[in-house]
Amino acid sequence: MCGIIGYIGQKPLVSVLIDGLRRLEYRGYDSAGVAVVRDGEIELRRSAGKLARLEEVIATSPLEGEYGIGHTRWATHGRPTEENAHPHRDCTGRIVVVHNGIIENYLPLKHQLQKEGHRFVTETDTEIVAHLVEREMKDDGLENAVRRALLYMRGLFGLVLISADDPGKIVAVRNGPPIVVGLGEDEFFVASDIPAILSHTRDVVFLGDEEMAIVTRSGVEFTDYAGGSVSKKSTRVSWDPVMAEKAGYKHFMLKEIFEQPIAVKETVLGRASIESGKVFLQEIAIPDAVLRDVERVVILACGTSWHAGLVGKYLIETLARLPVDVDYGSEYRYRDPIVSKNTLAIVLTQSGETADTLAALREAKKKGARSIAICNVVGSMATRETDGTVYTHAGPEIGVASTKAFTSQLVALHLLAMYLGQIKGTLTPDAARPHIEGLTQLPLLLEQTLKCEGLTEEIARRFHQRSDFLYLGRGINYPIALEGALKLKEISYIHAEGYPAGEMKHGPIALIDEQMPVVTIAPHDHVFEKMIGNVQEAKARGGSIIALTTEGNDGIRDLLNPSTDFLITVPNSHPLLTPVLMVVPLQLLSYHIAVRRGCDVDQPRNLAKSVTVE
Repeated sequence: MCGIIGYIGQKPLVSVLIDGLRRLEYRGYDSAGVAVVRDGEIELRRSAGKLARLEEVIATSPLEGEYGIGHTRWATHGRPTEENAHPHRDCTGRIVVVHNGIIENYLPLKHQLQKEGHRFVTETDTEIVAHLVEREMKDDGLENAVRRALLYMRGLFGLVLISADDPGKIVAVRNGPPIVVGLGEDEFFVASDIPAILSHTRDVVFLGDEEMAIVTRSGVEFTDYAGGSVSKKSTRVSWDPVMAEKAGYKHFMLKEIFEQPIAVKETVLGRASIESGKVFLQEIAIPDAVLRDVERVVILACGTSWHAGLVGKYLIETLARLPVDVDYGSEYRYRDPIVSKNTLAIVLTQSGETADTLAALREAKKKGARSIAICNVVGSMATRETDGTVYTHAGPEIGVASTKAFTSQLVALHLLAMYLGQIKGTLTPDAARPHIEGLTQLPLLLEQTLKCEGLTEEIARRFHQRSDFLYLGRGINYPIALEGALKLKEISYIHAEGYPAGEMKHGPIALIDEQMPVVTIAPHDHVFEKMIGNVQEAKARGGSIIALTTEGNDGIRDLLNPSTDFLITVPNSHPLLTPVLMVVPLQLLSYHIAVRRGCDVDQPRNLAKSVTVE
């Protein structure tokens, strides 16, 4: 769920580990720790709370080592205390482990190990791993002890272990949560995500499920659980390390909001031609004849990506004339979904490692669907398991609340919808050209939209102490109402609800009073007059209006009271691109409200960037 780092090489060990953990802080955590090996002994330093607290502990009680591992923990089993912080030890103190995920059968294993005399000192499921490996440790190496221990464990987990009795070795295992191995010059890294090691190397190998890496100073060996050799290719990561830094912004989230024009530009670049009126998606390794036979699309996603999927439904149904269902990854496989060989499953995942989305993908594939991933991370599990991929070239997204990954997904979905329409014969080159021109102009329109930041700050000053918000949208902008409400909930902890505006009278209108700000998304489109009616209904009940509309649309201005209401305008665009522009002021509004409330914007409580367990 959170952060893992391991290092063996010539650089100052503790500095590498702490720096790696700092670059993984965005994943969310509540405690941290490191373990190092020096002169045949293992030393640990751990603390509850933020990484700064661990640094204080190390400053008070310094340590050095030849190689080691570190971890930031997000509590699943046991309270967020120093005692429960990783790394965890066996009875001898000579084996330590860090772990992302959940050992589902840890309680019966713990009871069995206790009967055998093992002493447990934490409330975690992770500690049983160290004791299992201790029990299985013989003279044939740490990796073989780990393999034997794995036979007893059920669940999803990423594990990294070291042992003072098998020196100079780090063993990493993946079964669900991601593990990446970094290849440097005379140095090697293990991590749960690329940013942890990006300042040291861009050459990485992604472990697959039920694979193991044995890392020593002389190199890395990759095997399956049984010990059979596995051939792995390294991937060259194109992200610049500077992209993962704040670059003068107060928070990563604000930086990433302002990176959206370049992220969108990079996602469109080289994929569409106005001259030919065509879209080119070479990464989709599915023959045109197969896509031409697709009769139905199912989009699988979680959280913000699910909202992108709802927009994708409008895009695909409009441009490719295919029926689309949008399912939560966490629900899909529990209802025996109906899938045929002519079903196309599209999975949306920023990280490519979201456990529920991957499980839904596997269910769809098992039932015969072809599959495409829209993903931001090259080589991630989703990209390896689908038939084809449309990469969003957003670069690393550090803030837990997704911003540029979301808008890049919307653009990738637009490209994919056009591509499917092109193949199905529902979108001619002449019909495609206005969409391609709109996508080409979108980065400039986003730059113009970002100029509303000052106004969103003013709105935040007015409303940051309110306890409830209502967001309303219609048509393709209804999912943006959901996304705006989610952003506010995630980072400011204000209760917010997103609704299709037509449903307001079917319940939410009862909530509207003088204390309820109502955010209305009302571009000048075919449902604008309907939205005007909703604004009037909200005003009649005392609600303060925060209205988003398109430039030159004065039809809503006369309804607003300058002393209680606000109007934000965004540039005009193709109607199917308005969601990309409309979401930006909502991101900025959520950000500035959270800052005024003193919230931890980049690492909101209880949340993790990549949810790699159910």
